[in-house]
Amino acid sequence: MAIYTSLAVPTVISHPSERCLQWSDDGQACITTKAAVHIMTPDPGINFSTPPDIKASPGDEQGERPLGWFRTMIELARGHTHLWPSMCQDWGAVTLGSLDLSVRAVTCSPNNLTSRGRCVIAVLNSNAEVSLWVAHKNHLKGEWMNIQDVTGLLLDPGSSEDLVRGILRAQVTCLAWSKQPDYGITPTPFIDSSLLAMGNRAGSILFLRFNKNIDSEGSVSHIHTELLSDQWITHVSWSPWVTHGIGYCESLLAFSTAKGNVGLVKVVQTLQSNSNVGLVQEYTTSAVFDVQGPICEADKRGVTALTWVQPPRRNPVLVFTKPGLVHLWSWPSSEPTWSGTRTLFLQTQNLSIGSSAISPVSGVSYVLHRDVLILALFDGSFHVIHNLSVEPTWSPLHADDTLTSTELSRASRALFAKVTPGISRMDVNRISGMVSYDSQSTLVWIYEQVALRPADFSYKHEAKHECMLITAPFWQLDDETVLRTASDAFAEISCASASAPVHHLRALMLYLRNNARFTALCPRILEILSQVPPDQTTSIVLPPWTQGSTDDLRLQLRKSLTTHLFGWPNLLSLRMRLSIADMCWKLCKDPEMQVQCGQVAQGLLAAISHCVLRILVRHLRAIVPVVSAPDIPFVLREVVQSLLPGSPQDLADEAQALSDTITTSFAIDPAVTGLHELCPACHAEVPLQDITSATCPNGHTWARCTITSFILSTSKVRTCIGCSRKALLPLPASDESWLPLAARSWIVRDLLESVQRCLFCGNSFVEIV
Repeated sequence: MAIYTSLAVPTVISHPSERCLQWSDDGQACITTKAAVHIMTPDPGINFSTPPDIKASPGDEQGERPLGWFRTMIELARGHTHLWPSMCQDWGAVTLGSLDLSVRAVTCSPNNLTSRGRCVIAVLNSNAEVSLWVAHKNHLKGEWMNIQDVTGLLLDPGSSEDLVRGILRAQVTCLAWSKQPDYGITPTPFIDSSLLAMGNRAGSILFLRFNKNIDSEGSVSHIHTELLSDQWITHVSWSPWVTHGIGYCESLLAFSTAKGNVGLVKVVQTLQSNSNVGLVQEYTTSAVFDVQGPICEADKRGVTALTWVQPPRRNPVLVFTKPGLVHLWSWPSSEPTWSGTRTLFLQTQNLSIGSSAISPVSGVSYVLHRDVLILALFDGSFHVIHNLSVEPTWSPLHADDTLTSTELSRASRALFAKVTPGISRMDVNRISGMVSYDSQSTLVWIYEQVALRPADFSYKHEAKHECMLITAPFWQLDDETVLRTASDAFAEISCASASAPVHHLRALMLYLRNNARFTALCPRILEILSQVPPDQTTSIVLPPWTQGSTDDLRLQLRKSLTTHLFGWPNLLSLRMRLSIADMCWKLCKDPEMQVQCGQVAQGLLAAISHCVLRILVRHLRAIVPVVSAPDIPFVLREVVQSLLPGSPQDLADEAQALSDTITTSFAIDPAVTGLHELCPACHAEVPLQDITSATCPNGHTWARCTITSFILSTSKVRTCIGCSRKALLPLPASDESWLPLAARSWIVRDLLESVQRCLFCGNSFVEIV
């Protein structure tokens, strides 16, 4: 049975393409409608106090749990930011979209770009204007703020270009944000090398990079312009970054023009290390741009979709479609696989009176384990290309294979009939966007909730246009595929992408919600979770800081802490495994099996805690020469935690050596070590015996900060969306009056600023209050 939900508000898809629906690295689906960008987050893996905004229908008889969605939106202002006619009277600068302003396209940046460690969303409207948006406090349900008018940046009054070309250069037609490249360095350096590519009406592509700012959320700056054509650029799409050596990677940016050209821009990025080495190695990024030969000449047929897919063990495949045609292109490689261009003709799936093979493609999804490419057309049909990595064809390799264009189209139509009763052949189920939910059998797509009848030329005003978001599995996955998905999720880990664990684990979390299959899967999932990777943090070597207490020290410490706390693949793997172990513990109904889930989760939690403590202890040992009296209580707290029963011997030895150094350098009064805090309710002393909670002699119980272990008695906290753990907000020294004396240290402030994601599950924080 399909899982479906409705947006429940009138919306109109204004620009049907594969960009109408896409996933961010935070696991959020960004849906482009006419008046707004709806940001939907599925609830599997999300655990905090507020329930989902939208809940699907109850599960079927096989025990499928209903799928919920958290929801917020970005609503653009109705006014015009830039009045093009007042700047230029030339006909070429006219934008018809300014007559009825709407959202045209959206693209999401990688994570960790903002000061809160989240992504940035670039929104293009029908007036050819681009703006940047970030979440304020709660990216799941809260407000998103406009932080930059990118079009204003592009309108350079000091440019030597003529007026018309300058205006056309600023009028953006398409945009795409690249992922973060992996430079093959461990731990992964905390540096942004992603690029925002924007095609414009002047026939060029602008490359911009985001710059984080201490005083604001940040902004983009222009780094390069590549002139490609005298026609509009209509589509741009980034291929995955390929690492060719330490600090060297490249990607291909595909683009199309209004006359149907398709070309490539090769982008090579090199990471260069600075000569001055402090606590952490710092790098700068240089980029080189090279235009490659066209892969499709102009034929006056517009491109309707342009995207890259990555089959295993071969170069990525560029998929670009024109009315009635699907073109596949791949760069030659040393592997015995096809290269060059393959062209396949779309066949009409006769579902309704509006069915047509020349309808625009509104979504593309690649299924890795079956090596098939699924395309959704605007007319509501689905089309399947088999054997993509070896020799693409419409015919399945096996006669009994039910994954065909006809079967998927029929299933889609049947689901449309189920949620829209009373339809006939005259009604068209128009699909406006489609992506994969789990890279497997479950797809997410959008269609008009009220059936359309184009044959009778009927008109329906905007208030009656409503879209429905559908999430449905098209075929059943066997247990071996689910287990292979779990193994792949924990094996193929790269910290460079900065993707949230809920994004990595979305598929596995969906499969585990099936009550009927969970009992059989749970023991084998626990076996996979128990295969803990080797601890890489034992290899950390930090040079002692000898340059005194300076602003450069604080900047170096923050960068080094962020790099080591979130740059080691083994730590990310542990956090992802803990997320699944906690989920299994919550879903398990067998008391004995639940105990086993708890034991696995406790082992993973202890391993994460020891890695984090080792990183903190080694940083504290490196900065001992600049530690002052107000910093001693926090240092001793870390020593005490590292000496608790169960700690590895090497960690205990390092903590004892740190304690010996501190006690030798400072005369420590046992009464002011900071290990005993005062209960906020009755002011009784609370000893540091448990790092997760604090209970005073009078029975008052308080949660502790997961970063610093101090008692949380303030509303200035942040909550992890994945495990509900809480931590203090990073605040300036002038706002520390509500903190205990032991926490009023510059080390504590820098540590809180360095940790923008949960130390235990790796997911993002939100501010609920």
